Amino acid sequence: MTVNWDAIVKTYDVRGLVDIDLTEEVVAALAAGFIDELELAGKEVIVGYDMRDSSPRFAEAFTRGANARGANVISLGLCSTDESYFASGQLNLAAAMFTASHNPASYNGIKFSRAGARGISLDTGLAAIRDRAKEFLANGIPEVSGPGTKASKDVLVDYASYLRKLVDLSNVKPMKVVVDAANGMGGLTVPAVLGTSAGLSALPIEIVDMYFELDGTFPNHEANPLEPKNLVDLQKAVVEHKADLGLAFDGDADRCFVIDENGNPVTPSAVAAMVARREIARVRAGGETGDITVLYNLITSKVVAEVIEADGAIGERTKVGHSLIKDRMAETNAIFGGEHSAHYYFRDFWGADNGMLAAMHVLAEFGSQPESLSAIAKQYNPYFLSGEINSTVSDVPKAKALIEEAFADRAAFDHFDGITAKGVAEDGSWWWFNVRASNTEPLLRLNVEAKNEAVMAAIRDEVLAIILS
Repeated sequence: MTVNWDAIVKTYDVRGLVDIDLTEEVVAALAAGFIDELELAGKEVIVGYDMRDSSPRFAEAFTRGANARGANVISLGLCSTDESYFASGQLNLAAAMFTASHNPASYNGIKFSRAGARGISLDTGLAAIRDRAKEFLANGIPEVSGPGTKASKDVLVDYASYLRKLVDLSNVKPMKVVVDAANGMGGLTVPAVLGTSAGLSALPIEIVDMYFELDGTFPNHEANPLEPKNLVDLQKAVVEHKADLGLAFDGDADRCFVIDENGNPVTPSAVAAMVARREIARVRAGGETGDITVLYNLITSKVVAEVIEADGAIGERTKVGHSLIKDRMAETNAIFGGEHSAHYYFRDFWGADNGMLAAMHVLAEFGSQPESLSAIAKQYNPYFLSGEINSTVSDVPKAKALIEEAFADRAAFDHFDGITAKGVAEDGSWWWFNVRASNTEPLLRLNVEAKNEAVMAAIRDEVLAIILS
């Protein structure tokens, strides 16, 4: 069979159309490549999967390939991605999670982890797994003399208990929270962590649930809260129920978006700044001395770096990218990392990202103060952001060159990740923008921020006009 390996093996994971790009044979070959590349024969490997219709059979195909090469599979069954990271970290085992995250129902994919929930990207093993899988698909998967076994393990209770120890919500003020799980894995994990379905004690939090039924066809809306249209139902419900706030999870529940009591989104940068402040205070209160590092990617709001510095920690600017940030978390021993895409990484969660943990921090912050969430969030959102604007372009290098030429006499540039330009407007207010090419599509991604809203809009429109010219 013909497989476009370069199309399905992305920078940080595997993703493709079910039974077109991604078949059971391809999955089994990837499993064999994973086991051989990480030298896991004779060792245990975690396998979990989300609620997509194809996920159980893909997990079985993966198990067959892994067993053939001598690995012993521990199946978590249905779980969120951060639940699989928990198992990988707690048990110190490599893991494979079947999910296509926020993509439509016709997609599925695999997120791989090394033992301890460490990420795997093209540069750190995924390319080698792909190349081994090509050979296995072409020539068959030879079974080792001692093939592996399969066992099952439910970690939901342990996962929920662990998160509750990291963020104590037992004494927060009573609150009403609307949660939109988008028929994704949040429908399993939210009742366990914030409710009592895992047998934990009740919290002073009333959950109004939306779309908690696990359904990989996503009958209500796509499980992608980064798209404003997918937040509309939650925004309406928060206002109708007179709730204190709303939470929206993506399909595999590793990302969480926050809505205030007025139905307005709280930017992921504001959440990152809020959580950074709480984590810095927490480790200081725990007796940690010396330098404390917090990571933030280069398209987060300027306020994130300002909060980190004001609270006495060291902020490190990173490129955009999941596995890259996980690697940097380990290298720097950073306590927290935030991305403007609503991925939040925690040292005490093995450096992995966890949307539920970020949501718990927001609940704890709101629950410890008399103010509304909108009032709390306002201090972490003092500037004006464009949000990420994606444009299809035929010639990415040419577009970048035209942008640099247009701003040559007005900006200082760096090329750390795409083009970042920083300047000062005529009224004396600062601005910056970043233009990055997509890793997988002919897209340019634009983010703009300024101290002044009119300046932000003017810079945004000028750069967009160049990109689209």
